[in-house]
Amino acid sequence: MGILNVVGEIAGAVAAVEGAEKLDPDASLVTKGIAAVAGFEGAGALEKLVEKKEDEASSGDAADTDQSQA
Repeated sequence: MGILNVVGEIAGAVAAVEGAEKLDPDASLVTKGIAAVAGFEGAGALEKLVEKKEDEASSGDAADTDQSQA
C-alpha cells in the first residue's frame, strides 16, 4: 500500500464528509463519521478496480503483441 493509495482514500473520505455537510448542514458527528468511512472504503475500492482494469489492459496488449509476432 503506497502513499498515493492512502492519499486517495483520505481524499475520498473528505469528499464524502463535504457532501454530507452540503446535503445536511446540521449533520451530526455520527453522520459525518459514517460518511468518512464510506468515502474512505469507496475510494479504496475504486482504486483497486482501476488497478485491475490497468493490469487486464496491459496483459491484453502483451497477448496482442505475441499473436502478431507468430
